[in-house]
Amino acid sequence: MNWHYDGEIRIKKLETQPFGTNCYIVVCPQSGEGIIVDTPGEASRILAEAEDISVRYIIITHTHLDHLGAFQEVRDSLKAEVAVHPLEAGALPSPPDLTLEDGDVVSFGEVNSKVLHTPGHTPGSLCLLMGKHLFSGDTLFPNGPGKTRDPAAFEQVVNSITEKLFILPDDTLVYPGHGDDAILGEEKHNFAVFSSRPRTPGLCGDVLWLPS
Repeated sequence: MNWHYDGEIRIKKLETQPFGTNCYIVVCPQSGEGIIVDTPGEASRILAEAEDISVRYIIITHTHLDHLGAFQEVRDSLKAEVAVHPLEAGALPSPPDLTLEDGDVVSFGEVNSKVLHTPGHTPGSLCLLMGKHLFSGDTLFPNGPGKTRDPAAFEQVVNSITEKLFILPDDTLVYPGHGDDAILGEEKHNFAVFSSRPRTPGLCGDVLWLPS
């Protein structure tokens, strides 16, 4: 995939194997400084794409193994600071350099990235907001939330999405941890349809707003 640039930030999305998990390289166009969001796999490919970038941070949205396959090799090669929510820190292959709480701001070059703590898929799941760009990890996908282990976690991820993400403008672009991108306004509409129907008791797992 080529770089996407809309005047705010430069984004390269890498769908990596073996799980088809997305890695994002995000760069400040003015300074050339950047961050890597998640390190799923194919370390050599990630490093090649980041070769000419001054990578300041590696930010992990959550510590499921399908987001960490390339972690140690990328970290050792780039020497960038690693950041994660404190509830996820103990599950990293090696300790983070800093932990991120809800509302924190991570800056690289002239870009400010706001941290949103969005528990549900995991207790320490994070999303990152940069202008109209939302990197949603496994919290929000096109047509549904991330997979949840039990009904309480499903209610938690729905609360995270409605209280932290759906308050953002409709034209916010969503870059999830797997699969295609989304537009937040469409996800708000789909969720409204979901909410208008009777909800199955004990709902959890892989849930779609609109049944296929």
